[in-house]
Amino acid sequence: MVCEDAFTFYKSVFQQEFTYIGRYKDVPKTDRHMFQEADEKIMHISLPISTETILMGAGNTEAYKESIAYSNFSLIIHTDSKGEADRLFDKLSESGQVKLPMNLTCWGSYYGICVDKFGITWKITTEAIK
Repeated sequence: MVCEDAFTFYKSVFQQEFTYIGRYKDVPKTDRHMFQEADEKIMHISLPISTETILMGAGNTEAYKESIAYSNFSLIIHTDSKGEADRLFDKLSESGQVKLPMNLTCWGSYYGICVDKFGITWKITTEAIK
């Protein structure tokens, strides 16, 4: 149930509510032949994290195995404040790995990189504090 665990974690980090959760078990019997998954796993989940951004996911076991090979994927979150950047970074890096601690950069941003406990790379940034 990696997808559900991950999205429950992201729900607490971003302090938002799911707008949709669909499970493979709820697919009509006439369409179940299209999916290998037929249990409690998430078929589709949506979590708005800002006005313009929604995280979406699925608990497809075969797709997950294939996606592990793609390690150059990351999500970038731009926050409105240093405090929110630090909060998100601290929460997302819990039980994960800090790649680059939050710090001021030469290009003028407050920026950090972490990998969460589910293996997703996050880049958190906000305008530099002057």
